[in-house]
Amino acid sequence: MAGRPVAVVTGASAGVGRAVAVALAERGFDVALLARGAAGLAAAAREVEGAGGRALAVPTDVAVWEEVEAAGERIERELGEIEVWVNNAMTTVFAPLADTDPADLKRATEVTYLGQVHGTIAALRHMRPRDRGRVVDVGSSLAYVGIPLQAAYCGAKFACRGFSESVRAELLADGSNVTISMVHLPAVNTPQFSWCETALPSHPQPVPPIYQPEFAAARIVEVVFDARRSTVLGSWNRLIVGGSKLLPSVFSHFAAATAVQGQQSDEAVGEDRPSNLRAPADDRDDWTAWGAFGDRSKGVLDPSFVRSVPAQIGSLLAAVAATARFKLDGRARRGALEARVAATAPKGHDNQEVAQ
Repeated sequence: MAGRPVAVVTGASAGVGRAVAVALAERGFDVALLARGAAGLAAAAREVEGAGGRALAVPTDVAVWEEVEAAGERIERELGEIEVWVNNAMTTVFAPLADTDPADLKRATEVTYLGQVHGTIAALRHMRPRDRGRVVDVGSSLAYVGIPLQAAYCGAKFACRGFSESVRAELLADGSNVTISMVHLPAVNTPQFSWCETALPSHPQPVPPIYQPEFAAARIVEVVFDARRSTVLGSWNRLIVGGSKLLPSVFSHFAAATAVQGQQSDEAVGEDRPSNLRAPADDRDDWTAWGAFGDRSKGVLDPSFVRSVPAQIGSLLAAVAATARFKLDGRARRGALEARVAATAPKGHDNQEVAQ
């Protein structure tokens, strides 16, 4: 009798990654769990085993290629041939760019973007010779729409989307049966808001509507099976992503008007707040897939968002007006710049002569 197929999940010690690992075990997979925190990995492994799967916890920093490569080799030896690899690991810095240490931004990019790159390369080294396998990258609506206070995360997720599309095109060009997909998540109630690096005065929070990790995990597992190219989860998320393609300036103004306060709760950041940017924060085994916003996301959807829909529509209409004003003001900005350029041009020469 053949053994169960093997799936790999990065960022598996908590949040969406942990929910995905359990969901895969429930659907018949043995699961390799990659993350840095030993306590979180051990707790996740117990949940996978409780769901019927074998679990292999492999402490790994996905930002380090050698560790990811070694993890793939160990999984193949100890658990079996890798059929599915889910790239989920991430971290970020909640801060205006002016208050973001460049070294912190680099680290967030290495984990969130290069972590997906490293996972994909490691997976394909095993999958392509066998001509079968599924790579699923966890994306975000912020791979399409940049919002304030999230330059590190938005930049990394935009990069992830471009990388995934490029790899997909290569696989198609080769006629490979290996697939790569991307699932773009809405706001999810995970521990990241309690342990990602922040320079904000108030506790970070997900921008409503807020979904539970199990909602995201169920959809990710669906994509594991049907291998669709790209999936955007949540009706509001689809509106934001679709609208940003048609009216990018409007949605930039919408983000500017709503996302600064929308990402901050009424609670002040505590002095003892952990940070997982360079060291694991899941150093206890009582972290779960869920974050601190369970009261805002009963079931799968944040009920407070439903009540705020009229205000959201008002903000969107205000963003349309702001975009129109910005474009009208563009003439004045152009004239002011042309005047400054003309004032500094050498006397007696036109622009063409100066350029020559």
